Amino acid sequence: MKRIIILTLAVLACFTFGINAQAQEFPELDKSPMDMAYYPSRVAFRAFAKTDEEKNAKPLIRVTYSRPKADGRAVFTELEKPGNIWRVGANESTEVMFFEDVTIDGKKVKAGRYTIYIKLGEENWEVHFSTDTDGWGHYAFKPEESTVAKITVPTEETESTVEYMSIMFEEADPGAHMIIAWDDTMARVPIGLK
Repeated sequence: MKRIIILTLAVLACFTFGINAQAQEFPELDKSPMDMAYYPSRVAFRAFAKTDEEKNAKPLIRVTYSRPKADGRAVFTELEKPGNIWRVGANESTEVMFFEDVTIDGKKVKAGRYTIYIKLGEENWEVHFSTDTDGWGHYAFKPEESTVAKITVPTEETESTVEYMSIMFEEADPGAHMIIAWDDTMARVPIGLK
């Protein structure tokens, strides 16, 4: 009987130790949390839509990106300088998913996943759509090898400070503008849809 009790306690101790030994350390919340932007903008909420048109809407574009905070920094003069390549956010490279073929500056871009990089200028941005997906930052970006389309767009001043970098879409004929804004600067990137 004593043996059974000792054996039971030993098995129980091993089981308990095994659970604790396998406990995982999860990372803390990232300082630049990820977000998504869709076009049409409300398509992710179609399950809650009131009209049949909204309920049957299909996503045409989705952007997944990290949202860094300006935190008192002059973003496009101190943090990200003109002439540099910017990953459009923080951490992982910003990714765009086109659910159907699009046109960018008159060039056809096939449906699929791409990353967005921007060569910063003082008054305009050169926006690159790249096949270099699943990367961290812009460190491996080689524009001459992976850019499928690029467009130069003017920057403009925002009406108010955008503390967390943001991306949204607005309807434009014949497609959409992807609006990228942070701190006191924004740009509209035209994307042609059928």
